[in-house]
Amino acid sequence: MSVFSKLGVALVTPLKNSKVDFTALEKQIEKQLLAKTDAIIVLGTTGEPSTLSREEKDKIISFCKEKIDGKSKLIVGCGGNNTKQVIEDCLKAKKLKADALLIVTPYYNKCTDEGLFLHYETIARCVNLPIILYNVPSRTGVNLKPEIAIKLSKLKNIVGIKEASGNINQILELFNKREKDFAIYCGEDALNYVFLALGADGLISVTANIAPKHLKLMCELCDRKEFEKARAISEKLYPLNKSLFLEVNPIPVKTALSLNGEMKDEFRLPLCKMGEKNKSILKESLTKDIVKDDLSF
Repeated sequence: MSVFSKLGVALVTPLKNSKVDFTALEKQIEKQLLAKTDAIIVLGTTGEPSTLSREEKDKIISFCKEKIDGKSKLIVGCGGNNTKQVIEDCLKAKKLKADALLIVTPYYNKCTDEGLFLHYETIARCVNLPIILYNVPSRTGVNLKPEIAIKLSKLKNIVGIKEASGNINQILELFNKREKDFAIYCGEDALNYVFLALGADGLISVTANIAPKHLKLMCELCDRKEFEKARAISEKLYPLNKSLFLEVNPIPVKTALSLNGEMKDEFRLPLCKMGEKNKSILKESLTKDIVKDDLSF
């Protein structure tokens, strides 16, 4: 069974003076809970895990679990290119009471299809938590093909996939071949409406850091098959979706939150501040109704 339906947010990790800003993080969690976001995903790509220490990651997981307090699902990103290390990270997340895991394909190694299958199979057999596969070949250099994802879905605790390949033929094949109990989540905000119209179980969204209520409503409208109203929301969010990926994620989304006064636009190298030209475009996309979650349109 799927871990959640409708809206999941790929949560940012606020930083201040080179440390995790837990005050700002708590406010982001409160914002998502107020919007009734169904799942909060921490330490995914948007959460900058590659520059966080093990101690910082553990503190973030524990802090989020406490603040969410059962009002939303806590999903922890545990991907990597060392299967043994991924298993250790997954077991630690389980100990810290994560509800589920989001595991990106191994990067840089560029393993074969068989290697991909064995990587996930080994993790699934060692960790008794629901696992959501994560396919984002533009970042990892590896594509999780639909036939391998479907094969993996036969394992009892592999319950879904966050699909961010952007390949419409691959996406359609995944929808056509999946079993009904294997969840598909959109992992690319530009395609949120398309996925929902195709019958996706929900979204794992970067844009939800900015406009969670808009996206939650879009999910609910598609669930009720009110597609024209849902498409109107998609069109309203189009400039924001586009500007949030002018530079590598999470630079734009943290910059947007900084422009809204919600946190500092601080990063750890090799990530850096957004260029002024792109920042100006991003600022224009942050319309008042989106920032204030005004749904009266």
